[in-house]
Amino acid sequence: MNGWLTILLLVVSNVFMTFAWYGHLKLQEMKVISASTPLLVVILVSWGVALLEYCFMVPANRIGYQANGGAFSLVQLKVVQEAIALIVFAMFTVVFFKGESLHWNHLAAFVCLVAAVYFVFME
Repeated sequence: MNGWLTILLLVVSNVFMTFAWYGHLKLQEMKVISASTPLLVVILVSWGVALLEYCFMVPANRIGYQANGGAFSLVQLKVVQEAIALIVFAMFTVVFFKGESLHWNHLAAFVCLVAAVYFVFME
């Protein structure tokens, strides 16, 4: 159960982090903020969103880590987190940035990432 809870928390965490890192670009595109919005304001808002990311990431790592009774080694946690981050980012890109598209090389990179997850879990 810890493994699934860890993955769920990592997904939620990465949704917040993706919005913290790239959401301001969409807000600018939607004219909610302008290109002249001070960078410090954008950074502070992003930090606020990133705080929510940490509220899910830290428990995910704590619950998921083998030394705490979790299902994953430290390396496995990191590789799974990176795979989730790229999946969330790809979905964010397709849903929110209609002008951006995914190509065959993005799919190839995703396959390599899935292979990385496979290899990190091999004994």
